[in-house]
Amino acid sequence: MHFLGRVLILMASMGIVAVVLPGLHFESLLSLFLAAVIVGLANAILRPLLILFTLPLVIISLGLFVIVINALLLYIASWLVSGFEVRGFWWAVLGSLMISLVSFLLNRMVAGGPRHRT
Repeated sequence: MHFLGRVLILMASMGIVAVVLPGLHFESLLSLFLAAVIVGLANAILRPLLILFTLPLVIISLGLFVIVINALLLYIASWLVSGFEVRGFWWAVLGSLMISLVSFLLNRMVAGGPRHRT
């Protein structure tokens, strides 16, 4: 799937979660789109580097520190995009968990479910 498709799925996920969680808020579709682009780029570029630099913490926590990294990237996106707000770090943690789950489900629906190779 191309980057734009991933951004649109991320945008839909962030929008759904923002409707459910009171700690995430967006003012317009443009601000939601810009936040999704920033989070998508951060996931593609910064996330692997942050995981590499914090590898000992990721290993010690059995991968749970990746949740903190995802929350940090979501929180940074709220700093950079006016009109997209995350009202605290713990809302970012909960939001990133829910965005990951909704994105996973939407990706599975778009991809058509599991593919079996024969």
